[in-house]
Amino acid sequence: MNKAFLTTKLTPVIAIILCCVLYLSGYFQMIIAALLLLIASAIEYKKDLFGSLGFQRKGINIKNLLIVAPLLGIAIFLFYGYILTPSVTYLTGQPIDFSVFEPYQGNLPATLSLFARIWVSAAFGEEIVFRGYLMRQFTKFFGSSKISLAINILLFGFIFGLSHAYQGVSGQILSGITGMLLAVIFHIRKSDLWFNIAVHGFIDTVALVYIYYGWL
Repeated sequence: MNKAFLTTKLTPVIAIILCCVLYLSGYFQMIIAALLLLIASAIEYKKDLFGSLGFQRKGINIKNLLIVAPLLGIAIFLFYGYILTPSVTYLTGQPIDFSVFEPYQGNLPATLSLFARIWVSAAFGEEIVFRGYLMRQFTKFFGSSKISLAINILLFGFIFGLSHAYQGVSGQILSGITGMLLAVIFHIRKSDLWFNIAVHGFIDTVALVYIYYGWL
């Protein structure tokens, strides 16, 4: 078994299996998964660790990150909140379970703490795991044909939805659709992970404002 096979084929498989074991064991944390996949990327790509995930230098564009990404994030949240949510909850007959966020309503210190966590765990962590690592590894193994891309987007959108099981079936469906939208953005932006992190972060930031004021 040669070294190239170990680093390019076996390493990602082992890393993904470990993430699955963590998830099934109930000890899964997104930031831990992100760190695990960062290590796997370092083993496989060495000095090109960050580039392999989509952290492009040209992606650090102030206009894109501070104007375009926030506007897109707000637009996606409004689409999520006022179009997708009523449609999905009507079809399932079940509202989204936001009970986990009840302690943050009107609680500024707790909300600020959650703000920091959503940018670290959700914006950075989830984008590294789902878009930066899993999507790009899928492309490496199965190619970039239209069929492969469609399966890539649908598969990891579905898994992204499952990771939000605490929101109930409606929340999982909506999170899955949001994950697919983020995957499409990642593809259109030619794997610009900085942009995806910014969009994801601003989606969750707007959601946090709604949570604080009790609008959700």
